[in-house]
Amino acid sequence: MIIIVKPDAKEERIQDLVKWIEAQGLRTHLSKGDYTTIIGVIGDISKLDDELLSGLDIVESVKHVSEPFKNANRKFHPLDSVVKVGEEQIPIGHGSFAIIAGPCSVESEEQIISVAKSVKASGATMLRGGAFKPRTSPYDFQGLKADGINLLLEAKKETGLPIVTEIMNANHLPLFEDVDVIQVGARNMQNFELLKELGKTRKPILIKRGLANTIKELLMSAEYIMSNGNENIILCERGIRTFETATRNTLDLSAVCVLHELSHLPVIVDPSHATGVARYVKSMSMAAAACGADGLIIEVHNDPQHALCDGAQSLRPEQFDDVVKAVRRVRAAALAED
Repeated sequence: MIIIVKPDAKEERIQDLVKWIEAQGLRTHLSKGDYTTIIGVIGDISKLDDELLSGLDIVESVKHVSEPFKNANRKFHPLDSVVKVGEEQIPIGHGSFAIIAGPCSVESEEQIISVAKSVKASGATMLRGGAFKPRTSPYDFQGLKADGINLLLEAKKETGLPIVTEIMNANHLPLFEDVDVIQVGARNMQNFELLKELGKTRKPILIKRGLANTIKELLMSAEYIMSNGNENIILCERGIRTFETATRNTLDLSAVCVLHELSHLPVIVDPSHATGVARYVKSMSMAAAACGADGLIIEVHNDPQHALCDGAQSLRPEQFDDVVKAVRRVRAAALAED
């Protein structure tokens, strides 16, 4: 349920209404725009009388939300959310475009610091790198784990770039205390116990769409985190599994438009995992920027041929530099059209 408050309603009266609703055992989400204030109500709304609420002199209208996701719903929160990352409070969303780049896996101090310096010079706003790696085969490289996070922190000290890395188990949360953005990978998108624990933190969470999950299911996973108190969510379209085998996955760019329509949360695109082919990353990055994505997460390696993970989809630093320049041209053209 959403309650649309009249523009001339006094703040004291709005707060009284919020307190009364919460006294009925329900939760509220207050969203204030320039001209409209909306009270989102979450819980067993059968406890509330629509006619009683509609009759209040500060209430303009009462509407029911049919979608199961509430906190993530744009009807509850009409304005775009902006997630701020790191000590510099780097924004993602509502026109602020983030470029997250780095290797699939952290392999050594030399490698991660070299890549971090190169992607920063090209315009990356954050550094990505895998310390815990979920792999299809138990015999493949699984990441450096805690040592990998420590190396990411060293790269952060060297460059000042906030770090983004994936978590696989809630028991690992203490290791992520100094991580700026915690990533939930595609395979863990519906690890609901993990999502609940991440909801108890206040760190930004980047949640990737699962390999065969719908947009609604992605939003419900975000809802798990938000319902536990953490609203700092970044959604990521990283390609889905279809019958097509020419690329690693099929990049669903329409998801960017649909998610922006349904939700206020920022949406970024991962063209590296979506295609699995380095030479396609530039085109898909430009397309993502053109369709309104709030950012990109791209794999970059200083020696892709010898990468321990996903070398085929990783760009060399000079290729990444070219991609950033192309994306900036697309965004400049799109903004000029607006």
